[in-house]
Amino acid sequence: MSLYDKSVPAPGGVRDISPADVKAAAGAVRIVDVREPSEFNDQLGHIAGAELVPLATVAAAAQSWDRDAELVLVCRSGGRSGRAATGLVQLGFKRVMNMTGGMMAWNAAGLPVERK
Repeated sequence: MSLYDKSVPAPGGVRDISPADVKAAAGAVRIVDVREPSEFNDQLGHIAGAELVPLATVAAAAQSWDRDAELVLVCRSGGRSGRAATGLVQLGFKRVMNMTGGMMAWNAAGLPVERK
């Protein structure tokens, strides 16, 4: 079962996924962190292997991405990543997920972070 199949449908064609499920699938899905560079290594840190693509640059960066790949969008609390995920669905991406609660929920769950 893919991570996308475990996710929960949400408005706008995006699906929500828990931090625990993202952790379990790390390395098997593309994780895109849409925060600003100054936030990526702040006190919340980031998920190992996550790509930093600030929200304002997602649409341009996504032009070269596989529209059928599983994508997990992450931000501080889930708001910006939800907007980015909705935008990707509108661009034709089919397996887009938003990590619920963002890095705040990831940290609250005691999951490992990187700061570098």
